[in-house]
Amino acid sequence: MGARRRLPPDQRRGELLEIGAHLFATRPYDDVLMEEVAELAGISRANLYRYFASKRDLFAAIYRRAADELLDAAKVDPARPLAEQVSAGLDAHIDYFVANRQTVLAANRTLSGDPVIQAIIADELGQLRQRILNSAELDGLSHEVASAALHAWLVFVRAICVEWLANEAFSRAELREVCLGALQGALSSAAAARRG
Repeated sequence: MGARRRLPPDQRRGELLEIGAHLFATRPYDDVLMEEVAELAGISRANLYRYFASKRDLFAAIYRRAADELLDAAKVDPARPLAEQVSAGLDAHIDYFVANRQTVLAANRTLSGDPVIQAIIADELGQLRQRILNSAELDGLSHEVASAALHAWLVFVRAICVEWLANEAFSRAELREVCLGALQGALSSAAAARRG
């Protein structure tokens, strides 16, 4: 057991999030025990439950923090071409998914019906879509069509990345190209239909 030491609440909470993030990133959700989190932090289980009422609450806090970090990594720069920005954002997401395989699988499979986790995912996708819409010149597309196409693409990217993480039946390069090709295809088809 870790040495017991007193920490200010914010620091203790941060430590618990770090410990939990490591455990969830490297193990299936069901294999992470709150007792172990408490032990590694050098606190009692009762004290842990003062910060997080359940394992799901701990996981949700970790996933919210990860979503915020991903959004920070996927900043949009209107001065750069859209394709370059999307490509960089996609790489940041794939990097995170690879480094946190079990966390991503838990959020998208084990806890796929959990409303709190799904709200975090929906918020992240919504913010990404809005950032791209705000910064991009989407020639020939109405705002509504572009918004719907981007939403569908982001859902597609999440689904195919989860499938890839679970099975790795194809290469990361193929994953990346399929994702980028899907966006290009959706936007160019929608623009062609609007012109037609």
